[in-house]
Amino acid sequence: MTDTLLDVYHRLFDRYGRQHWWPADGPFEVIIGAILTQSAAWSNVEKAINNLKAGSLLSVDALLRLSVEELARLVYPSGYYNVKTAKIKSFVHWLSEHYDGSLERLFSLEGPLLRRELLSVHGVGEETADSIILYAAHKPVFVIDAYTRRIAGRLGLAPQANSYAAWQDLFMRHLPHDESLFNEYHALFVCHGKSICKKNPHCERCCLASLCLLPTASAGASLQHSHP
Repeated sequence: MTDTLLDVYHRLFDRYGRQHWWPADGPFEVIIGAILTQSAAWSNVEKAINNLKAGSLLSVDALLRLSVEELARLVYPSGYYNVKTAKIKSFVHWLSEHYDGSLERLFSLEGPLLRRELLSVHGVGEETADSIILYAAHKPVFVIDAYTRRIAGRLGLAPQANSYAAWQDLFMRHLPHDESLFNEYHALFVCHGKSICKKNPHCERCCLASLCLLPTASAGASLQHSHP
């Protein structure tokens, strides 16, 4: 399994190169982006982030002072803006109350404890918590999302239990716990899932076709092999 997972990683890396993810100016922006990107396209999240940047509002103190109505207006482009406003407000209030607003204090926690703490915050689920741990705190944890499940599932790598924990264990148990590897791997899954391995995949252009269980992928791989 380790060899297979590393083979998939290297094929994706050779195809797409380094992804430079997460695109943000600092860990606090990563956290706000991780909340805003729930059920949203990243292009829309960027619009909301830029609104906050334009008002110099990407800080704990600024968001604490900002009214709910004004915050909702600024994050409107990301969708579900009332829900996301409540989640952002909940996070900054929690960080202020429990860690004096200091990400440095929060991120000094060991990975498992940090994860438990983040999951205690309203609106922070497993994927969001792990995105914060990996991309903001720079601690090795593998982020599981819909792209990961889709691509790995089509490669026949799905765990027996279709739970977040089981999917995460698949990668955590068989890959070296390296923050840069986990960062790049997840970003490459996102890139591949958006461009090639869609719900209706472009198997004829897939660098993983020879490993894939989809009949269309197998046909595409044979065609590529016959016509180098």
